[in-house]
Amino acid sequence: MRAEKAWGARWRSCAHPLAHRFMETAAEKETLVVLAADLGTVDELVRLIHQVGGHIAALKTHVDTIEDFSPENWQNVVDAAQSHDLMLFEDRKFADIGKVSLTQMSGVYDIRSWADLVTAHSVSGPDIIDGIAAGWDEVKRVGGIFLLAQMSSRGNLLSDDYTAETIATGTASPHVLGYIGNGSSPEEVASLRVRVGVGRMIWTPGVNLSATEGALGQRYGHPTDAIKAGADAIIVGSGIHGSDDPGAAAATYAEVSWSALLER
Repeated sequence: MRAEKAWGARWRSCAHPLAHRFMETAAEKETLVVLAADLGTVDELVRLIHQVGGHIAALKTHVDTIEDFSPENWQNVVDAAQSHDLMLFEDRKFADIGKVSLTQMSGVYDIRSWADLVTAHSVSGPDIIDGIAAGWDEVKRVGGIFLLAQMSSRGNLLSDDYTAETIATGTASPHVLGYIGNGSSPEEVASLRVRVGVGRMIWTPGVNLSATEGALGQRYGHPTDAIKAGADAIIVGSGIHGSDDPGAAAATYAEVSWSALLER
């Protein structure tokens, strides 16, 4: 199998079924790119998905920033993503107690019904994981959680001890597919990989082919460095959707990221 050959130990060791789904899609399209689709309207988002869908492996959203959101309108985004075999990754960053997180999985956005993956902080303790998973259970779906172990923003408070506790929390749960690492620092990604081992994924924002500091304290590293350090996906936003030709930009990121995996 092509995916198993490309991913090696990660394929053999990751137990979560959505980890394997991602790795299969990545191998088929030869890309480790997760598109951070930070646009304001459904039409913009759908247009972008169709421009870059052949060069990305998943779509990261912030549904609460969509100006014209309605359940009916949002279904157009879901349909577009599924037409390109993309998992939907809602970057909700859940941080409340388990009961509240369960409620937030439904609500006006009904995240449980369309998101395959979500992000969460571990600050409130392990019950948050069970609350999120219970949301998917209510609609008989399987989902996966990425815990924020590191962040790429300047001055963030995710200390070394916090990272260690987050990894311990994730290791204890079958619902945690992996961790979010700091792509702006290959050294931090490498350290995280040593702690996490080969059985969970690491996805990293904070990467850009033009590795300069962005707005509001966002820092960037080079995608190749992040992947060689142990990241399994690069989360790219403005480097693609801010380009004059998003399709060409996505293809470039795909080529760079896949080559880095094969070299690793």
